[in-house]
Amino acid sequence: MLDNFSLERLVLITPPILLALTVHEFAHAWSAYKLGDPTAKNEGRLTLNPLHHMDPIGTFAIFITAMVGFGIGWARPVPVNPYNFKHMDRDDLLVSIAGPASNMLQAIVMGVAVRVCLWLGLAVNSPLVMMLFAGLTINLALAIFNMLPIFPLDGSHILRALVPSRYKIMLDESRRYAPLLLLFLIFTPILGYIISPFIFRFSVLFLGSDQLFRSLAYYFYQM
Repeated sequence: MLDNFSLERLVLITPPILLALTVHEFAHAWSAYKLGDPTAKNEGRLTLNPLHHMDPIGTFAIFITAMVGFGIGWARPVPVNPYNFKHMDRDDLLVSIAGPASNMLQAIVMGVAVRVCLWLGLAVNSPLVMMLFAGLTINLALAIFNMLPIFPLDGSHILRALVPSRYKIMLDESRRYAPLLLLFLIFTPILGYIISPFIFRFSVLFLGSDQLFRSLAYYFYQM
């Protein structure tokens, strides 16, 4: 891991990481508030101040994983009380989708911005292009990771909202094993095998070229 350390890369990934995590949690808080649950607002989470959302371990994890590959980590979960919603399952589903959707939107913006920068004549390995590329892959990694149907990730709430009522209790009981499963995936190559193809496909879609993605990745990890 130390062999892959680069102070320049660390500086470049810091803004997109903080933005990705902050907007993700803000999206949860804002959508919950709009759907009738003021819990996050009352706890000061309806803000774009990163200091209100960062989790020490999760933030450290995303910095380390972004340095050596794609960024996987987490912020402090936004508190949500689904009993404040008018339509509990539907609104909980919408709140859960809001976080990953915000990361996908950021990824689209970053991918388009890379293409605009190159069209304007910036070098492929220029700091701005490298920062935007990091933002693209980090946001895609966060979006896909959070969609896994494992508690407490957003995907588990989405799955629970969609399944018939008779399966909800079974899902709730399986939560006791979820942390172990999540740790197993994070600390083994399995997670990379699961999400890497999605990161590549969506990156190519937003960048418009697989060759451009490979060139950007090459220069980013040569820094």
